[in-house]
Parts: sequence; C-alpha cells; structure tokens
Amino acid sequence: MQDICKKALDIALKFNVDEAESFLVDKEIITIRVADSQIAESKGIRERGLAIRIVKNGSIGASSTSLLDEKNLANAVEDAILATTMGSEIKWKSFPKPSKITSVDGCYDERLNKLSIEKCIDISLSMLNSTLQFSNVNSVSGSLHVVKEHVYITNSNNVNLHDNGTYIIGNINADAKNNGETVSGVGFNTARTLNAFNAESVGKEAGDMATRSIGARNCDEGTLSVIFTPYALGELLSFVLSYNFNAKAYQDKRSCLYGKLGKQVAVETFTLQDNPRSRDCIGSKSFDDEGVPTQTRNLIEKGVFQSIIYDTFYAAKDNVDSTGNASRSGYPVGRSANPIPFPSMHNIVIKSGDYSIDEIIRETKNGLLVGRLWYTYAVNPEKGDFSCTARSGIFIIKNGEIVGPSRMVRIIDNLQRFLMNITAIGKDSKHTMQWHSLPSVTPSLRVDGIKVVPV
Repeated sequence: MQDICKKALDIALKFNVDEAESFLVDKEIITIRVADSQIAESKGIRERGLAIRIVKNGSIGASSTSLLDEKNLANAVEDAILATTMGSEIKWKSFPKPSKITSVDGCYDERLNKLSIEKCIDISLSMLNSTLQFSNVNSVSGSLHVVKEHVYITNSNNVNLHDNGTYIIGNINADAKNNGETVSGVGFNTARTLNAFNAESVGKEAGDMATRSIGARNCDEGTLSVIFTPYALGELLSFVLSYNFNAKAYQDKRSCLYGKLGKQVAVETFTLQDNPRSRDCIGSKSFDDEGVPTQTRNLIEKGVFQSIIYDTFYAAKDNVDSTGNASRSGYPVGRSANPIPFPSMHNIVIKSGDYSIDEIIRETKNGLLVGRLWYTYAVNPEKGDFSCTARSGIFIIKNGEIVGPSRMVRIIDNLQRFLMNITAIGKDSKHTMQWHSLPSVTPSLRVDGIKVVPV
C-alpha cells in the first residue's frame, strides 16, 4: 500500500505540477447489527481508496479512486490536474513539510486487528444478553462496529508517513413497555483496544435506563436547570458547539463566537480542549490527515476563548500555520480517502470538575436529568440558537431529589447563554460519539435557565 501511495505521487510529479499529495486508506470494517432482540446481520467490508491533490499555477485540484492499478492512478492524477484549470487562484503556502511525529499510545491493538467476525458476534451477543436480563425490556436493537485501518500519506515536500488504527464501538437501544406506552434506554461504549471495551456495560446501561423510565409523565413547561449526562452532552458538543471553532466558520463569520477571541465566553470553571493525544480515544492520532503533527489545544480556557482550528488551506487564508486539524473522516469511524480534507477537532474534551452526579442532583431545586438527545441542530449558527429533543433517560428533579421519569421534552437555548450559565461540572467523564460524528470526552454538566417544552 505504501508503494501504491508513492506511485501516485510519482505519476503526478511527471506532469510538471507545483506540488502534489497522495493519501491512501486501507480499511476493514466488521459490522454486527441487532434487531428485534436478535443478531440480524453480520458483514465484513474491505475498503481501499486513494486521494490525490495537485497544486498548479496557484490553483488546487483533487480526485480520488478505489481502483489502485497504475492506469486508474494516472486517471485520478489527470482528473486532479484538470480540476486545477477550473478553479480560481487561491492564497496558498505549501503542503506540510516533514516534522517530528510523536506516537500516541493505545491507538492500535493487534488483538482487535485479528478479531474474527465470529468473535464479533460473541461480543454482540454479550451486549444483547446483558440487556435482556432486565425483565421489562421487550425489544433490543443496536450494532457493533470493529474497524481496522492503515493510512499512508506522501507529498512532494518529502512527507512520507504511515499509521495503523483499531476501533471498537458498541451501542444498544432497549425498549420497555408499561401500560401500552413504550420507553427506551441507550447504552454505549467505545475503545481502541479490546481490553478497554466492556460489552456487558453497554447492555446494562440501556436496560437500566429503559427500566427506570417506566411510568414517565409530562414534566412542567418552563425554565429549568438541566443536567446533561456525558452521552447527552456529547451530542451538543458534536452538532452545536464544535462548529464554532472551525476556521471556515470563523472566517465566514458564521461562528457565534466570531470577534470574541481573548474574551470571556463561558464561566471560569469551564475549559474546552481538542485533545488528539489522549490514550484510547476514538479521535486520537499522532498526525492529522495532511501529515501535520497533532497537538492538544485549549479552545476555551477558564472561560476565555483562546483558539480556533485550522488545516493547511484555511491556515493559509489567515497567514498562520495549520493546527494539525485536517480531517478526512470516514464511516463509521476513522479516516477515508476524501480528496479534500477539512478542519475538524479530533477529540473534543471538557475538563472534569469536582462534583459527583449525586452532588449535582442534590444541589438542583427544579430541573431535569437528561440521558440522551436527538434531533440536535443549530437553528441560527451566527447567534448560537439551537434546539434538541431529550428522548431517553429523562428524570424530574425537585428539591435535590429525582421524583420520577419524564416523557420527551424539547430543549431550546442559545449557546452563548448556555456557556455562561453552567453551574456545575461533574467528575464522571466518559468517551462518547454521536451518530458516527465527532468523538468527545465529557463529564455531566448542569446549566440553569433552559427553556423546556413537553413534546
């Protein structure tokens, strides 16, 4: 594979281009699906692809191919060169140059790499059976993904890199019925090594949440304190918050934090990082998808907006260096042969606080505990308005005690207000990833004054 990656670069350089980059992904994906409380599907996919980027006469062109023989590599190169004639001249420095790369531990596991589809079925059955131990659960669905990938990058500035990665992701949704009404619970676990993955905990979390949700009633409409558990908060981080630190969003003035670098945008106890160098995290890697070394970066530090993230293209527009955040994200996780990388966080991390979840609940007079969100989106990105629906694991809190489960509610808020109204940060950090989106590491978080409407 490394020779093929280099071969594509050599072909490109014969065309008298200014610069060239070749990026190759060789990936194996095992997927086990659970439906109607049984194993419904098991499959394995081998995915290979190569992306080529060309700089010629001040313009960039890109192409990709899944056919890796010399003829199709040459065709991909020619397509990328043709694309340079269709674009306008851009502000550009160069593709990355060789840098010192420091490896990140815990991102590759030979046991996961050798895992058979039969063993993956056994792990899925463990998730399923641990859910069915709850007598009220009547339907279970979910999936297990095991991904093994090899990535190669080479460019005309003598960057020549290779990386291996393994991933395992399990999720379970449990439905329970009581008096004709269905409630649900969710369980999730992810790791980069087999030893770090706990299949039984996935099913137990889902079954416990569903069971505790039986007897749900409508909560009162109004302004409440909302405690977002890690799985729920991860969705807000992925689909609402992360966008605002992206260089493109910032340059286009689409970030609700535009113009606030160096200013207080959150409570002083809140620190937000992009941390691609954390052991066993889904987004961890030693170099980004252009070959730039990754680094841990504070985006908000003690409430102060400190940084945005760049790849090479958007860094050139601001005449700064890439922050090592070029991404070619793949499904269900890892990398892909996307011809155009885009700036993205690797692992979005909220620094843990000092509260246990029980302490946060005890200090909440009138609120909700939320276990799962869906339909989460920015209504008005420039202002920070967002909306989401709390679907599962919703519990009503009165005077420091959980008094019962709640039916679904719509949550409406503004991100700038949200960040300034955080009143408690937990110490129960957990790795999560929503809908194969941005990985996050976050504790529970309480925010006061949130508008809540029963669905």
